Amino acid sequence: MKRSLSFLMVMLLVLTTFLSACGSTPTQPAAEKTPVAEVKTVGISMPTKTSTRWISDGESMVKVFEEMGYKTDLQFADDDIPNQLAQIENMITKGVNVLVIAAIDGTTLSDTLQKAKDAGILVIAYDRLISKTPNVDYYATFDNFGVGVIMGTQIETGLDLKNAAGPFNIELFGGSPDDTNAFYFYDGAMSILQPYIDSGKLVVQSGQMGMDKVSTLRWDGIVAQARMENLLSAFYTDKRVDAVLAPYDGLSIGILSALKSVGYGTADMPMPVVTGQDAEIASVKSMIAGEQTYTVFKDTRELAKQTAAMVDAALKGKEVPVNDTKTYDNGVKIVPSYLLIPYSVDVTNYEKYLIDSGYYTADQLK
Repeated sequence: MKRSLSFLMVMLLVLTTFLSACGSTPTQPAAEKTPVAEVKTVGISMPTKTSTRWISDGESMVKVFEEMGYKTDLQFADDDIPNQLAQIENMITKGVNVLVIAAIDGTTLSDTLQKAKDAGILVIAYDRLISKTPNVDYYATFDNFGVGVIMGTQIETGLDLKNAAGPFNIELFGGSPDDTNAFYFYDGAMSILQPYIDSGKLVVQSGQMGMDKVSTLRWDGIVAQARMENLLSAFYTDKRVDAVLAPYDGLSIGILSALKSVGYGTADMPMPVVTGQDAEIASVKSMIAGEQTYTVFKDTRELAKQTAAMVDAALKGKEVPVNDTKTYDNGVKIVPSYLLIPYSVDVTNYEKYLIDSGYYTADQLK
């Protein structure tokens, strides 16, 4: 009997232990949380919407950056410097990781970019160099001196300066004096044209040469048109203008309007050779119509891709792709740069560069 009782007590103890174990939840180590990578934001500051070129730049960058997994904040400053400064400072306050800036005036950003530097924000100068500050990390652009060389060569070719006797009359237009690119464009063009001016084969009837005399503030086509009208009335009442150096399509359209208003563009008075830049739709149509002679095509899709590649490499601690470490001195430092190739476009090859590449559709140019 004692033995049976002892056995019963042992079994009861075993059963109690078993039930206790079943009723408890064993302690498990907490599952490790996989850290979610922060989605970085790129602030994109474009100078204006008045040029289709800048709209295209902005949209191209948004597309490329977002395809790479970045957020974007795109702002256009309406060619108003205080507005651009306010927009950039707002981006800094909102905590963007990168600023891509096409400056209206590259000399006005020093204080704002110090704030960006203090916040650890990467700064990329886009197409236009940012000056007078150490706080610009990289510069993505085209070969701007080369753009000018193309325009000078276009006039050389259009007038057949290597073979023709001349003399030919030319007038010179420059871009905005607060845009460093304007000086590269002008200097590049003059590297081709100046020897012909020195020899007398090209004659500037107005005598207006140098960026201090030929610049066009804010790249304003209306200002260019008014200046061309004044040149024609003052120096060409009994002479013909044979060529006009215009560094941007928006200026070219204004210049052409002035020329047409006094009879150019007819059988008796053919248009002079007129250059341009950016391959804007209105100017390509003008070329097709036999008015503007040339433009320079800069594929902004490629510039957007290159900018994104530079940003992505910098943020990941990789080597940033640059191909120029000597040219672009902003007054404080040489800014490491990547220069893309521009192309000369005229009525003979616009389809290859602009339609076949998908930059425009054929319908857009009708």
